[in-house]
Amino acid sequence: MKAEKKYKGLVTKKFNEFYVVEINQNKNFENNKKFLCKVKKSINFQNQLVFVGDEVIIYQLDLQSQKATIESVINRNNLLERPSVANISNIYVICSVEEPKLNLSQVNKFLISAEKMGLEVSLVLTKCDLIKEEKRLFLIQKFHNWGYQAFTLNLNNENDLKNLLTELKKKKCSIFTGPSGVGKTTLLNKIIPGLNKKTSPVSYKIKRGKNTTRNVELFSLSRKSYIVDTPGFNMQTLKIDIRELPNLYPEIYKQVVDERINCKFRNCLHINDEGCNLNKNFERYKYYKEMIEFSKSHYCLIQGD
Repeated sequence: MKAEKKYKGLVTKKFNEFYVVEINQNKNFENNKKFLCKVKKSINFQNQLVFVGDEVIIYQLDLQSQKATIESVINRNNLLERPSVANISNIYVICSVEEPKLNLSQVNKFLISAEKMGLEVSLVLTKCDLIKEEKRLFLIQKFHNWGYQAFTLNLNNENDLKNLLTELKKKKCSIFTGPSGVGKTTLLNKIIPGLNKKTSPVSYKIKRGKNTTRNVELFSLSRKSYIVDTPGFNMQTLKIDIRELPNLYPEIYKQVVDERINCKFRNCLHINDEGCNLNKNFERYKYYKEMIEFSKSHYCLIQGD
């Protein structure tokens, strides 16, 4: 039996030329809400590709075989290029406090890369069972001074995981990023029942974990919130106009926008500029200055170890 009506759905998985589209806002599909779809050929003729995370219109639904056709893509808010995921609302930078040890310079690079994406950015610190309570509180305050809410996570403490899950359910579509070996896959296994993704131990030679994820997929946390499981989403290459960099540091942005400091020149880089009024007494200023100086000699900012 075929239903000829058109419905709005969400692409939750892609493999080869097939897409899994989930319909979760329609009472008619409470039991059979996932359809295996192909794209209508005219979409490709218009150079309109379909990605995981896209909201789409599907039709030609076959309720028995649970197959359908994607007719069109609804306007997307953003697109992460590598891996390809659309309509991300929040990004969580995952870092471990030990094994591998927290690297503040590396954390800074991840945060700037996340800010460049134009998403709401948060920080999750894993393996907090390996540090003392005083150190945990110290790190929370440190990253608060950087301008970020830091969730500390001890997977042996159920309340830590519950608090993070409650936060994730308030967001539309969240994605984790961070170095290898910090526990991203372990965390996803805890959050998504039945996921059972393989994890690899940290290499004691290079102090990094081996990536084990292969396919991009969205998992539902509630009727309105999803989390993305991504293959190898760690360090992104960051290319940026040098004039954008001050806007990617909350410590600078707050002074310029909220406190309305006025430097002599509108395009002030806050280094040795004449008439600069920025209060440079914040911890990450040394990282900011390094990135500015590096960009001047390399014409762009390139993120990497």
